Amino acid sequence: MTPDMALLWEVSWVEFLVVTLVIGGALAFAVGRATALGWSGWGIMVFYTLLVTVAIRFLHFSLFNGTFFLPPATLATALHYALVDFVILFGFAVVGRVTTRSGQVARQYGFLRSKAGQVI
Repeated sequence: MTPDMALLWEVSWVEFLVVTLVIGGALAFAVGRATALGWSGWGIMVFYTLLVTVAIRFLHFSLFNGTFFLPPATLATALHYALVDFVILFGFAVVGRVTTRSGQVARQYGFLRSKAGQVI
């Protein structure tokens, strides 16, 4: 594939959709869910999301001839796309964490709900 080099994707939008949004999004959602279930802090979730970002960048590199963090000549491009991937994956992780945590709070503090379903 010839590189597209758009603002969000490096090779093609299909590759970005499959690798970053589907595979990476599922992994990041699971990271957010796991940190919520373990009652871990936001810093742990950021660290795990960084690890998922590096793994997703490696998939872009190995499967679709994208850039990785080496050689130094491609570092700026790799950091740009890693930042894009991190922001998107962190969004998925936040959604996973918030949905899981809200379920935990509703289950633990269900007595605070009024008859209309609103939290008092």
